[in-house]
Amino acid sequence: MPADIPGVILAGGLARRMGGGDKSLKTLGGRPVLARVIDRLRPQVSAVALNANGDPARFAGFGLPVVADPMPDYPGPLAGVLAGLDWAAGQAAQAIVTVAADTPFFPADLVRRLQATAKAERAPLVLAATRDPERGTVRHPTFGLWPVSLRGDLRTALAGGMRKIVLWTDRHGAATAIFDADPFDPFFNLNTPDDMLRAEHILKEWS
Repeated sequence: MPADIPGVILAGGLARRMGGGDKSLKTLGGRPVLARVIDRLRPQVSAVALNANGDPARFAGFGLPVVADPMPDYPGPLAGVLAGLDWAAGQAAQAIVTVAADTPFFPADLVRRLQATAKAERAPLVLAATRDPERGTVRHPTFGLWPVSLRGDLRTALAGGMRKIVLWTDRHGAATAIFDADPFDPFFNLNTPDDMLRAEHILKEWS
């Protein structure tokens, strides 16, 4: 049963390392990466929107509302989060969950786990993370639970030059939900052609 919370897919990046264009429209296992992300997210949430900039018509075939960054010059994922929060406010939602458009293997229980952590730790924000034997806890800040009530503060922070997600979330006491990274990191994202090859291998072996 999906959670009573909308989800927002963040696809506002410029995909420079992939040679430009939309990473989410690249083909993985015969389907667009974005289609796989939608299929992963839709059962977990009450509604889905896509944060993307430029001509929204290129996403028309996916049947999602497309919300652009509310600020110019591609200020980064925080602007996409704000776009999602503004959209959710129009739906009278209290919070959103965000996922990245270039990460097709994120956990099928992402939303449930984020909400459980928020409740257990009484946290206004929750970011997903995995544990790395060398680096320790590694947060994945484009995957998170965000309260709509903080959108005014986020808008002000962005206007003041804030760009790093964790700097802003730490100001608001963000908690961390830890996910298993075996047999592969579920938050593995597609930045390069080599990443696409690795994703094809993951798809073949574990999906």
